[in-house]
Amino acid sequence: MLPIAKPAPKLTLKSTISCTNNPNNYGTNSKPTIWSNNLMSLAIAVALVTPLPSSAIPSLNSKPFSLPSTTTPFSQAQNLPTGLENGKIRPCPSINPGCVSSNPKSSNFAFPWRILGYSSNSAAIQQLQDALLKTQKNVKIQLVEDTPNGQYLEAEVDGGFGRDVLEFLVNGDVVSFRAMATKVTYVYPFTTALGDSKGQEKRIKQIVNELGWYAPSFDSMD
Repeated sequence: MLPIAKPAPKLTLKSTISCTNNPNNYGTNSKPTIWSNNLMSLAIAVALVTPLPSSAIPSLNSKPFSLPSTTTPFSQAQNLPTGLENGKIRPCPSINPGCVSSNPKSSNFAFPWRILGYSSNSAAIQQLQDALLKTQKNVKIQLVEDTPNGQYLEAEVDGGFGRDVLEFLVNGDVVSFRAMATKVTYVYPFTTALGDSKGQEKRIKQIVNELGWYAPSFDSMD
């Protein structure tokens, strides 16, 4: 005689019975649970496939961040501009105390020269070159140029602290000029540049005396 199999015990889930027996619970608890799971899965999927903002990932070609460059009187003094400005000889830079210029905006001002027995701009420029070679050391003519405001001459010579630059503009019988050091010297820890204005004034006087041109001065006006 075969044994009679006993029926398996009936398992019940209280949470399931509670949800299915109560229609109110089915409407309020079950759906939010399903929707919250779906939303969480969707959020994870979006996070995995959505690229990060470009600003958050540094590009290989992007330039490194750098602080704004600061300009100091020393850095400015190492590269002083030359040549005419608005058709005129430039004034002396405030960071170059040894400069002498016939531009009236200069703190160290000198009157323009007057050519005696004037012939032409070209002849005056040639006389200037000859006077430079006779009175200065290691003269190097940098530029001779015709401009709408006259003929311009730029030259470099040996100075007290290195090389000095001399500029002249001949316009008729009037000669404007500027003489200054190409580099300004500082002595640590002082921040004021060393000037050689007396040296520049002496150089200008040597040149004009060699030329025999008239150089007005404040003393001559007394």
